[in-house]
Amino acid sequence: MVYEYIVGGVVLATMLGFGLLYGVKGKRTTRASMEIRRNGFVKMLDNGICQSEITRSTDVVIVGAGVAGAALAYTLGKEGRRVHVIERDLSEPDRIVGELLQPGGYLKLIELGLEDCVNEIDAQKVFGYALYKDGKDTKLSYPLEKFEADVAGRSFHNGRFVQRLREKAASLPNVRLEQGTVTGLVEEKGTIKGVHYKTKTSEELTAHAPLTIVCDGCFSNLRRSLCDPKVDIPSCFVGLILENCNLPYANHGHVILGDPSPILLYPISSTEIRCLVDVPGQKVPSISNGEMAQYLKSVVAPQIPPELYNAFIAAVDKGNIKSMPNRSMPAAPYPTPGAILMGDAFNMRHPLTGGGMTVALSDIVILRDLLRPLQNLYDASSLCEYLESFYTLRKPVASTINTLAGALYKVFCASPDPARKEMRQACFDYLSLGGVCSNGPVSLLSGLNPSPLNLVFHFFAVAVFGVGRLLLPFPSPKRIWIGARLIYGASGIIFPIIKAEGLRQMFFPVTVPAYHRSPPIH
Repeated sequence: MVYEYIVGGVVLATMLGFGLLYGVKGKRTTRASMEIRRNGFVKMLDNGICQSEITRSTDVVIVGAGVAGAALAYTLGKEGRRVHVIERDLSEPDRIVGELLQPGGYLKLIELGLEDCVNEIDAQKVFGYALYKDGKDTKLSYPLEKFEADVAGRSFHNGRFVQRLREKAASLPNVRLEQGTVTGLVEEKGTIKGVHYKTKTSEELTAHAPLTIVCDGCFSNLRRSLCDPKVDIPSCFVGLILENCNLPYANHGHVILGDPSPILLYPISSTEIRCLVDVPGQKVPSISNGEMAQYLKSVVAPQIPPELYNAFIAAVDKGNIKSMPNRSMPAAPYPTPGAILMGDAFNMRHPLTGGGMTVALSDIVILRDLLRPLQNLYDASSLCEYLESFYTLRKPVASTINTLAGALYKVFCASPDPARKEMRQACFDYLSLGGVCSNGPVSLLSGLNPSPLNLVFHFFAVAVFGVGRLLLPFPSPKRIWIGARLIYGASGIIFPIIKAEGLRQMFFPVTVPAYHRSPPIH
């Protein structure tokens, strides 16, 4: 395997990169069911049910009403499906991730008719990134020239966005949104027939449907029945909100290549900046006893841009510090009649690149288009065989974003290894070159051109760029050795991720039989 990485890396590096050296609510429900606040957010009241019209039969049960679940409910409801959504907690979520929607994700939002969900929540347009390393910085703009003026990234409070999506879904007469805790799947002879759940009043009920879609997030307790969950936790994010300050580059995300790992800054409202500090490993300094505040002040604060230093210290002193593990999980489904996984319950990547919502919305578009010609969802075995194509069709986009997130995180982390240091510096300098060297990677990052071949090309172009700098003008044995280890290290970063995502499905999806599945005929 080691030799395969070396040979593969050298071949790709030589072939691909060497030249670069140079309303909401229906009338049948009571007033206690739902209330729309003046700012447009949904508030669930006593009975925890939000619906415009309750239908006696259901086509699709959706578990979870986060970004994926709520967007999917609206999408399928708009297609005429009778949808029952069961969500554990319908109050506004309070999360420190899921706050940056890339331009590619915004395009999918438009395609689903949900673009107005970023209105009235003080969302901020994002036009690119600023990258910082060792006192130097460079601006990387999204390649948006070919798109309408409104197309850009969006950053916001995650909870506000989720509530707007829920409000939109609940405005459809054939969508029922209910607060309840799903306790298990209903299975008969290997086919999923619905779910068991407890209502807000602890009443135990069963919801039946020919198709159950599990979207219950990164903490899913149902995924083990539907996939092989190999969850990796490479780091944790520590979140703060900075107030009364301005980012050095307005309407841009800021990525600091810090020590030991990256620091992110981006606006989430007109007066607030989210700061996410990556802490490697699964354990973080204790927040309750003050260890975290001390860590942030002594280790992180000196790496923050001077314009934001005082606001950062004030945020630490304010004490509203939150943390959460960063999870990564390749999609490894068990095709199961009557059920399918979506969102973070199905597939996760490191949140460094903010690609999660783009993947989820792209998946929803693919699933919508697959289900569109089907009138009857009750032939579970035929439907399951047909929907295997979903897992193949999603791969080029999802796997590109997943692989980029995992690879960039490893490259951006500090390391005492000279080869890793060179790779990190080469990445910063390569992106700083501008032109195709920045537009290509940023188009991948933004979801505007999630091409697996472009990803591999630019990744190894960075490696070759780094090697070229080491060998010019006069190579020494030490520099040649570091260069060889750089290529080997780059191969060792990207190839295992590609292998986990599925080489064939990612690069050659048309060779997979499921790619060509036709809708079952009834």
